[in-house]
This record gives sequence, structure tokens and C-alpha cells, in this order.
Amino acid sequence: MGKFKSGFVTLIGRPNVGKSTLMNTLVGQKIAITSNKPQTTRNRIQTVYTCADGQIIFLDTPGIHKAKNKLGEYMVSVAERTLKEVDVILWLVEPSTFIGAGEQHIAECVAKANIPVILVINKIDTVNKAEILKFIDAYKDVASFAEIIPVSALNGENTDDLVNTIIRYLPQGPCYYDEDTITDQPERQIVAEMIREKTLRNLNDEVPHGIAVAIERMRERTKGNIIDIDATIICERNSHKGIIIGKQGSMLKKIGTEARKDIESLLACKTNLKIWVKVKKDWRNSDMLIKNFGYNKNDIDL
Repeated sequence: MGKFKSGFVTLIGRPNVGKSTLMNTLVGQKIAITSNKPQTTRNRIQTVYTCADGQIIFLDTPGIHKAKNKLGEYMVSVAERTLKEVDVILWLVEPSTFIGAGEQHIAECVAKANIPVILVINKIDTVNKAEILKFIDAYKDVASFAEIIPVSALNGENTDDLVNTIIRYLPQGPCYYDEDTITDQPERQIVAEMIREKTLRNLNDEVPHGIAVAIERMRERTKGNIIDIDATIICERNSHKGIIIGKQGSMLKKIGTEARKDIESLLACKTNLKIWVKVKKDWRNSDMLIKNFGYNKNDIDL
């Protein structure tokens, strides 16, 4: 048996290319939230994959994009800083021969990093297999890639090959986490992200990603296997508050029901979830509020 390998791997790519879906597929449990809206992932989510040959610690970063406000600046700086801290970079792209400004910006970032870059062409379940060579050909000269691997994060196609390839590029090292660890995220943070995911998924584009979720209380009852969770969805406008609550509370109830299922699966016990909605105007441009909602301001001091 070869030497055990371990190291840190980051997933980068434009918003919406399937980074969180890929990480969830590889780790086999829902950790990163997914939605079809951009900027779903706000913090670096650290998940752990362990097998007989090695341990991969994934850092899922916010998508690299042009920042529009303080939260946006924070997210981009976290993503770019992560590139300097890892052993391997996974760059996810969609199956396309068009290479836009977003990809060019990422190519510049990875060129500076001087770390093995594996290009992952995701969503191959959506295209004809004969076309995949065209996409590989279009991308092969964009950056100096160690490998190019087509996968489908959604159905797991080729993900075993991806894991084996990542381990090949990792240095020999220790098992940083127990083999049954899948994330270093505090439970409260994952619970907040699960509620935010359901809110994003259920709402139309009228409520953009200007929402945050704060967990006010999370307490296990002394009798019975039940956890009480009080959460608040924070939005930027009164009109958004009405949409989130819905007619006679119907939307909020739907969000709560869907989130509770995921939370119960995560915590392996019954959950009594109560959600409120509050308006905090322009919270995405307030340093104090960004910190309150779990985003560490120190992370932007590059």
C-alpha cells in the first residue's frame, strides 16, 4: 500500500457552475447549500473526504465575480485568498466552447497561484458525449492544467476518477480529521445555510440574494430527542418581507417545512423550528451586520 496522502483543495469557478453540488456528491452528505441563484455560497465551507489512500479537505469558496457591495468584496477576497492556501485547485466550468471575461479573470488568478490546477468540466449529463472533446479543446490552452476531467456532479459520473486524480497530486501527510468527520462547520452555521437555501429556492427573483439567516437559539430538550431552533430571516426591504412570509404565512411555512427535513437529517433528531422575518435595510453594506450574520471581517484583510 502506498503512503497516505492529505491536503487542501479549493473549488473555484464562476457562480452557478455546480461547486456546492460537486462537493456534496463527493462527500456524500449535504453540507454546502445549492440553488440556481448566484452567490449562494458565502463562506469557505470546509468538508472532508477520507478513504484508504488519503484525506482531501475541500474549501468551497464563494464564486469569483465582480463585487457590487461590501458583502461582494468580502466574498471575492475570500475566494482569491484561498488560492494561496491550498495544494490543488479544482476549477469548475460548464460544458461550453465560449470562454468569457469571468473565465479569463479566473485564469489570471490561477496563473498567479503556482499550484496544480485540475479543470473540471461539469454538467456533462446535459450534453452529447461526442461534444465533450470540443469543450476540452476550447479550454486546454486557457491555463496550464495538470489534468482536465469531465464529470456530472448531479449524477456522480466520473467523480471517482476525479477523487483518485486529486489524491495523486496531494503531498504525503497525516489524517488531519477523524475518518468519520465530514465538516468543520459549526452546526448552527449549517442550519442557517439550510434555511437560506430553502428561502432562495422557493422565492422568485423579486427577492434576490440579499437575505441572511441568523440562528437566535438552538437548544436540545432535556427530555425527548428534540432540538428547539429559533431562526430569523433578514431581508433588505419591507416588500421582500411580505413575499418571504407569503399569503397568510404560506411561504414561510413552506420554507420551514423543507428546511426542517434537511436539519433533522443533519442532526439525526426531531426539530422544532420557528422562523421570523426582519427587515434590516442595506445590511450588505454594513460591516457590523455582515459580522453579525457570521461573515468574518478579518477574512478580507489580505
